[in-house]
Order: sequence, then structure tokens, then C-alpha cells
Amino acid sequence: MTCRALPSLFKRGFAQQHHGITEPSVLIRKNLGSRQLVLNRPRRLNAIDMEMVDIMYPNIKAWEESEQAKIVFLKGVGRALCAGGDVKDVVNNVKDPNQHGLLQHQIDTEYDMIHFMGTMKTPYVVVMDGITMGAGGGFTSFAPFRIATENTQFAMPENAIGLFCDVGASFFLSRLDGHLGAYMGATSKIVKGEDALFAGLATHFVPSSNLEALETCLAELDDPTHDMVHQTIEEFGVNRDHTPSTYTLHGKDRRIMDTCFKHEHMEDVLVDLKNEGSQFSNDTIETILKRSPTSVKITHEHIRKGSGLSLKECLKMEHRLWQTVPYSHDFIEGVTAHVVNKTLPKWNPARLEDVDLDETRVKFFHANVKTRLHFTNSEDFYLHPYRRYGLPTEKEILDTKNLHSLRTVEDIVQWFDKDRNGKFGVREKVEDVLERNMN
Repeated sequence: MTCRALPSLFKRGFAQQHHGITEPSVLIRKNLGSRQLVLNRPRRLNAIDMEMVDIMYPNIKAWEESEQAKIVFLKGVGRALCAGGDVKDVVNNVKDPNQHGLLQHQIDTEYDMIHFMGTMKTPYVVVMDGITMGAGGGFTSFAPFRIATENTQFAMPENAIGLFCDVGASFFLSRLDGHLGAYMGATSKIVKGEDALFAGLATHFVPSSNLEALETCLAELDDPTHDMVHQTIEEFGVNRDHTPSTYTLHGKDRRIMDTCFKHEHMEDVLVDLKNEGSQFSNDTIETILKRSPTSVKITHEHIRKGSGLSLKECLKMEHRLWQTVPYSHDFIEGVTAHVVNKTLPKWNPARLEDVDLDETRVKFFHANVKTRLHFTNSEDFYLHPYRRYGLPTEKEILDTKNLHSLRTVEDIVQWFDKDRNGKFGVREKVEDVLERNMN
């Protein structure tokens, strides 16, 4: 992501007008057993604010209790599902002490809603048919069914505005294969199309031309189970022999990510990238050095911590960070520079080596905070309970190879092809994992 692209992703939204009539920022639609939340700020890429949360959350909770609501959808109008939060409003609230309570209420509610979305009993389907960034990633990443299309663009770009990768990123980025999540967090990498499926960000890949028919079919299911929803989505997805138009997160570049981003300290990550010396490594260094040094270190630390925490523990950690990070220099500077003035931000400290990791832990992670996060329900998990609907993870592939004494690459491909019922992406994923781990 370039700095010039950032202002369009972090703008204040407003109610959408159509032929002089103001429409709500979130549309509520019902079709048989289907209930839909449709984010409706297309001119602002469906940037989320408190008004939208106040529409979304009560409906989600009501549908979870309703016997008539069989399946819940989240999607967006226009070319985005959701490009993130309304950061200009957030900065204004940070600057005004009289608004701190309002901002805290918004953070409390959003984090509780994200947890609720991830622990619903009602099947929850998110359609990432476009830009899915920041808050959009949080609304998406805990859903059992995360549909990518050829239009998907997924990223967590918060380091570029002096914040940190939030909305549950410490959980979902830390669960990606190897150190892919650390790479994404540090660089704001935009993952497109089929790459979202290969990375584990999406569970299914469905051409956008099939979405309307898929939604109709799902709405007509009687008492759908999660398995029924999964099978139906697969029927509208691409075949196993589909040729991906986007396939970049594999091979040498993935090996570099795992080798370089394994370190505790970001300075060591940059040293390894410099020593590796490829164009990919040099581009990665250049990108990281444009980000807020404080944000980069906070994000790297909380992804590493998050790998050993449950969903609720990750959300509580981020909730604490939200009570410290936005009130430091870089967040106000980043939003003001990128979004308001269209200039390059002046970070303070300006260099990674000037940000002491131990001091960062004390100041941000272990600070005394006023507010504790409370959840509507008590559900929790360390691994997503519906992860079987996506492609197999790297660990699953290697463990299965050893457990079943599978000798050849083709043996392993065939095992997972059968296990995933001919799912697209199995061959590409298995072959890449084995090529990187058997040489």
C-alpha cells in the first residue's frame, strides 16, 4: 500500500443520499430465513462509525435469539465491504477530553460485538467482495464463512496512521501460517483475490457473478446447519482446477517471511531482510521504514503475544492498547498528515532503534487503564471452531503427512482433496507447503 492510497481508506463517512432521500448507513434486509446487514456508505468505502455499530449490534443479538433467523449475512454496497474505522472522528474525540467517554463507549461496544460475531450459534457469512480493511477485517475474520471473490482486497493498514493492528488482529494474524501474519501486520500488505483463500483469511472463493444466486439458495435452506451452509457455498465456488489470477504468497517470498519475521525484535527482522538481499526483502524494508516505528513494534509484539492467547484474551489486550496508543503522538500525527493535510507524517520517535521494546511494553501493554472489557457471552476459543471449512493449514498438512505415513506429494494432495471434497486450492497449498518444508 502506498501512502498516497491511504487518504481514501481513512475518511469520515456520512449517510448515503439517493435521489435526495437519505438512506440509513446500514440496511437491514430479510429474505425467508436469511437476515442481512448491508453496510451502506459506498462513497466512503463503508467506513464504520458508532451510528453503524448501534444499528448492527442490536440486530445481530436479536437474530441470534430468534427462531426465524436461520443465517446472518454481512456485506457492503459498492466496492468495499468496509475499509476501516472513521479515524477522523476518532482523532477529534481523542483531542477533546469531553469526548473521551464517548470514544471509550464506541471501543467497548465494537470489541464486544466482534466477540459476539465470532461466537454466534447462528451461521454467520461475510462476503468480502471488495476492500476489507481495518474494522472490516475484524467483522470478517471470526466468521465461520468468509467468502473471497476476485474483487477482494484484505489488509490491516493501521501502522501507516500511527495506530496498531486492532479489532482482533492479534488473534487472527497470529493464527496464519508461519510468520505471514507478522509480515502483514508490519507492512500493511494488501492480499487480493485467491490469495485471501490461500492465506487462510477466507474460507471460500466464489466468483462475484455467483453471489446473488448463492444468497438466494442459502436463504431457502430449512434449518441450515453449519455443514449445510459450507456445502452450499462450495457448490457456487470455483472448481478444483480453477487457475488463480492472484497467487503470490508462496515459494521463496513465503520462506523469506518465515525466516526473517521469526525474531522478537523488529531490528533483527530488518537485519535478516537486508542480508537476504532480494527485491522482495528490499521492498519490505522500504515499506516498514515508512510506518510509525512505535506502531510497528506494538503490532509485532501483540501478534507474538496473541499467538498464545485465547480470543477473549486477545481482545482484552487490544482493548487495553486502545486506552493508551491513540493518546500518544503518532496516531494524531498519522491521521492528520495522511488524511487531512495529505503530507508525510513526522513520527516521534522517528526510527525503530529509538523505540525501546521494554519501555513500550510498560507504557502500552502494562499501563493502568480505567476500563475493562466485558463480553455479552462467555464463549471463548484458542483455535477457530470452524477452521475445517477453509484450506488446511501448514501445520495440518505436515502433521497429516507424518501421522498417516504419506510418502509422496501426490499422496498428500489426494488425501486432502478427499478430506476437503475437491476444494479449490488444496493442490496449490499442499504442493507449496511441502516444497518449502522438504527441501
